[in-house]
Amino acid sequence: MSRIGKKPIVIPEGVDVQIDGATVTVKGPKGTLSRTVHPNMEVTIEGKEIKVTRPNDEKLNRSLHGLTRTLIANMVTGVHECFKKELEINGVGYRAEMQGKNLVMKIGYSHDVIMSSPDGILVECPSPNKIVISGADKQKVGQFAANVREKRPPEPYKGKGIKYSDEVIRRKEGKAGKGK
Repeated sequence: MSRIGKKPIVIPEGVDVQIDGATVTVKGPKGTLSRTVHPNMEVTIEGKEIKVTRPNDEKLNRSLHGLTRTLIANMVTGVHECFKKELEINGVGYRAEMQGKNLVMKIGYSHDVIMSSPDGILVECPSPNKIVISGADKQKVGQFAANVREKRPPEPYKGKGIKYSDEVIRRKEGKAGKGK
C-alpha cells in the first residue's frame, strides 16, 4: 500500500469539499479549485477527512494512488492558506515593479521585460529587488515563478539574475590569469 496514498486528508475549518463522480471541488476562503481525478481512484469523504483508495495493486493504480492524494491535499491547503514563492533579483540596475496587473522588470536587456500575471495569481513587489508570487493553485504559482526566473536565470560568476529566495547559487572562479 502507498504510504502517502493511505493517509487521510484532514479538512480544515472553513473549507468545503464536494465530490461529483470523478470531479473533486474544494472551496475555501482563498478561492475555489476543481480537478478531475483518474476514474480508477475512489475518493470518499468520511466525517472531516478525505480518503483515496485504489481498486487493486496494478502498477498504474499504485502510481496514481499517492499522486491523487497529494493533488487533493494541495488543493485543500491552497484554498485554506495559499502557496507562496519568493524571488530575488541580484545585479546592478536590476529591479522589478508592478504596473497594474503587469510585472515590469529591468534586468539588463535593452528593453523592459513585461509579464502579465495569470488569473488566480497575486504578484507583489515589496521592494525593487524582491518578487512575491502567491495563489491557491500550487502548480500555477510554481509555473509562473519558473517563467519569471527563466527571463534572467542566475549566472555562476557574478551571481546576477533572478533566483528563488531559498536557492543557493554555486559560485565559480573567473579566469586564473597568466601563470609564471
